[in-house]
Amino acid sequence: MTDRDRDRRIKDVGTLKAIAHPLRAQLYRLLIITQVATASQLADQVDEAVSLVSYHLRKLAEHGLIEEAEPRSGDGRERWWQPASDGLSVHDEDFRDAPEKAAAHTAASRLFFDQRIDMYRRYIDERAHWSDEWTSAADNSEWLLRLTPDELSELSKELGDAVRRYQEDSRAAVAAGDTEGRENVAVHTYGFPFRV
Repeated sequence: MTDRDRDRRIKDVGTLKAIAHPLRAQLYRLLIITQVATASQLADQVDEAVSLVSYHLRKLAEHGLIEEAEPRSGDGRERWWQPASDGLSVHDEDFRDAPEKAAAHTAASRLFFDQRIDMYRRYIDERAHWSDEWTSAADNSEWLLRLTPDELSELSKELGDAVRRYQEDSRAAVAAGDTEGRENVAVHTYGFPFRV
């Protein structure tokens, strides 16, 4: 894969529904982490049958979310997969023009949020097994601000730019063989209006 998109913006309901399936979203997340994998490798990670995982990988590929990767072994029966972009983005304005689109966006947003909550709950449950260094570095923060829509948009952009810089630097370091002390890290941010 060369010159892949940094983030693919999902704008159609069909693609949104394809990624908003619980197992497909999990498989996509695993491919973002591993960068390349076979259906059998992913099936081991999600504890599902290889045939089921293969089916869902093909569905993701039909919508251009993942693509075949160069084989990593001499076994020609293995099909290797990789993300088609560095990430995905979904924006409300692309789905608010029809009730069925808005409903699909709401359902997808809830699924993604539930999966993120599950990831953080798992960390909380396993925190005692992480080193003091990792538990001290982990963050759980909340800031309550009074902003305009433009200010919130700018804040979101700045946070995204900072995370992307770390993502690019860490991928370059791993590619250069600097893997000592590195773990997968999830960073979730939410910025939204609310009233009291």
